Amino acid sequence: MDGISDVAVGVKRGSDELSMYNSPNSGMSSISDGASNGSDSKKLRVEEAPPSRVLHIRKLPNEASETEVIALGLPFGKVTNILTLKGKNQAFLEMGTEEAAITMVNYYTTVTPHIRNVPVYIQYSNHKELKTDAGNQRTQAVLQAVSAVQSGGSPSSDVQEALAAASSPVLRIIIDNMFYPVTLDVLQQIFSKFGTVMKIITFTKNNQFQALLQFSDPVNAQQAKLALDGQNIYNSCCTLRIDFSKLVNLNVKYNNDKSRDYTRPELPAGDGQPSLDPTVAAAFSKDSNSLLGKIPGALNPLSAAAAAAAAAGRVALAGQTGSSGVLLVSNLNEEMVTPQSLFTLFGVYGDVQRVKILYNKKDSALIQMSDANQAQLAMSHLNGQKMYGKIIRVTLSKHQTVALPRDGLDDQGLTKDYANSPLHRFKKPGSKNFQNIFPPSATLHLSNIPQDVTEDDLRLLFSNAGGTVKAFKFFQ
Repeated sequence: MDGISDVAVGVKRGSDELSMYNSPNSGMSSISDGASNGSDSKKLRVEEAPPSRVLHIRKLPNEASETEVIALGLPFGKVTNILTLKGKNQAFLEMGTEEAAITMVNYYTTVTPHIRNVPVYIQYSNHKELKTDAGNQRTQAVLQAVSAVQSGGSPSSDVQEALAAASSPVLRIIIDNMFYPVTLDVLQQIFSKFGTVMKIITFTKNNQFQALLQFSDPVNAQQAKLALDGQNIYNSCCTLRIDFSKLVNLNVKYNNDKSRDYTRPELPAGDGQPSLDPTVAAAFSKDSNSLLGKIPGALNPLSAAAAAAAAAGRVALAGQTGSSGVLLVSNLNEEMVTPQSLFTLFGVYGDVQRVKILYNKKDSALIQMSDANQAQLAMSHLNGQKMYGKIIRVTLSKHQTVALPRDGLDDQGLTKDYANSPLHRFKKPGSKNFQNIFPPSATLHLSNIPQDVTEDDLRLLFSNAGGTVKAFKFFQ
């Protein structure tokens, strides 16, 4: 808990301290967002505001919570203070360092941040620090709890008391705007950042995907609810709505895609549901930080790709130091699979460098990604998905690279080098493709279509590949 006690949260006192923010002539209230009607001179003044660790955030939606504002800053470093001006839909966020604030502003100038699907605008404040009273205990508890979890610790006893108001360790989760599939594993990986997830049951009720999720401790459930309620799992969709359940214990009978008890990996799979492979069960029963893990609100320092995904408001991966960029994929359909098909599928989540289908075990392959983050991203999205009718397993390999066959040796075309492929999607740093990473779904996004290609041509192309085209739309 070192370094947490210096967090101060509250409401700024004294009208003269606020007068600069209320002044209509202040450069603070204008930014060249296309929606403001500020003069050129105002825009100029905004751009000239010197870097400060205090950031001014504008055009917040009315119902935005402090937690959601804090989450904007967390991927970039420690948040030390927050002040919200409710009537003005504005907030001030104080970062731990000026460097963190500069990184955050630079990032959000290329990717507009959203809170509750509303674009918000961020710029440097003229203030170098926030002077607030510490009257708002709830917000202070949120900041301290999130900071504690972010730094890998657990909250201090006074924060725990503040959070222990709820007695149930079980959360009821509803997902709104579910444009992309959300799996039980995705929920486990997000929520496990806040404590040990013991059991999850998923179901559909009133045409909505819902889940019951049980932590080992009610305090963890309270922390997760405070940090995650209202957050989007993926950009602008799959919004988490979280309440406490009246249940205090879940009864899980089967470990499969619909329900899981992480304390009992030996449970049967039940009605023909895919069961957990023993190595996956072992991975789940360990601390699941090794899997997907971190969302805004609980992030370690991230690589550019992961920070992009995180700051765009979706699940992101923490770079695992020393972990390999090579994946082991097993349970492949060996009659159908080729290095090219693996390159295409895994290439959605990173730049595939090499693929090797194992000579003596052709239902398994090694895939080398550009880095460990891309490997983690591919693993979290593709493990447990169906490929050519078989549920594939994706794990991190102990190999650091995939070796090419020695000169003159024929390995039947099972090893391919894609290092110079023109089809890599993530070569450019900060590319928009980093923001368009989603789990497999039935809807595909096509780009680079030649001018003279018609809808019928594309429908025919995909039908001939064995698919049934249910709907098609050209972008205007």
